[in-house]
Amino acid sequence: MILLSVSSVMSTIFAVLLAILILLAMITVHEFGHYLAGKALKFKINEFAIGFGPKLFRRVSKKTGEAFSIRLLPLGGFCAFEGEDNGAESEGSFNSKAPWKRIIVLISGPLMNYVLAVLLIIIAMLSFGQMLFKVTAVTPAEDKYAQYSLCADDLITSVEGTGIYLTSDLMSALKGKREGDTVEMKIIRGGEKKTVEIMLRADCDFENSEQTNKLWRALGIGTYEGADGLSYWAVGVENHRFGFFETLGRSFMYSFKIAGTIFKVLGELLTGHLSLSSMGGPVTTIMLTSEIAAQGVQNFLEIAAYIGVNLAMFNLLPIPALDGSKVIFCLIEWIFRKPVPRKIEAVIHAVGFILILGFAVLVDVLQFI
Repeated sequence: MILLSVSSVMSTIFAVLLAILILLAMITVHEFGHYLAGKALKFKINEFAIGFGPKLFRRVSKKTGEAFSIRLLPLGGFCAFEGEDNGAESEGSFNSKAPWKRIIVLISGPLMNYVLAVLLIIIAMLSFGQMLFKVTAVTPAEDKYAQYSLCADDLITSVEGTGIYLTSDLMSALKGKREGDTVEMKIIRGGEKKTVEIMLRADCDFENSEQTNKLWRALGIGTYEGADGLSYWAVGVENHRFGFFETLGRSFMYSFKIAGTIFKVLGELLTGHLSLSSMGGPVTTIMLTSEIAAQGVQNFLEIAAYIGVNLAMFNLLPIPALDGSKVIFCLIEWIFRKPVPRKIEAVIHAVGFILILGFAVLVDVLQFI
């Protein structure tokens, strides 16, 4: 019993470390994108840091004066440009450069996240195949559904011409359709690609992306009883290998689908169709990431790519303190040839940063209430 407990604790610690490693890697890559663009455009860089908090290691280049540091807390990092925070416009400082150059530096961080995420998706799909939804059991069909039903072991590749990568793709393709409507689905059955007509068994009046129960019921997916005595939908995933060039295309499409989820979720939050309790902050993210990453190499690559794409998209949102907001200020300066007063911009970003931290804490707290 003690050995089992120790093993369990060690597995949990390992999983959490994997999650922290993924987050640290994505943040470091993000900041490295800013660094590379800044160096190419001759911005003066004071420090590049991995992590935040007290310094564990620091080295200063005698040639450039740039400091490289590793810090205690592994959930952050930064690339400090001269004058970026205090608005100084000395030679080589951030604000002394042309707005278009600053925009390039600002978007290079998210771009690096996105590029790395796509590479991870390509590696995962070439190595293991694409994860497709697999039907493991269907609800017994009435006569009218008999010839318009999915079968056990079907792999779903597209619905109504929409490629399926996420449950949100299925929901988008079916949204608004009614019980008795037929939809065209492309599937892989017995190793062969087929196009079939499926009759829906329930209305697809989804209010948000969490209503997967309606989705599986509409598709006639069966249920099974788990070891805990609860009922679960009989649908899972199975890897399927496509040709090399098709895999490349699907990798990019998958990254676009992931990117779209952040805008979909934000839209549902703003319209009140999704509650804050459905979101997760840093603690929830680490817990979920650790659970998935520890399941194997493919899952590790998949969740790292998912976080990378979401980090890229989130940072491009026009929210104060994020890169997207800073791009807006640069565009204002570029168009009107006059910047927003630096002190006002700094206050806006500071308030935005505090609100983002508060929001992150709030959504984490809601997970445990």
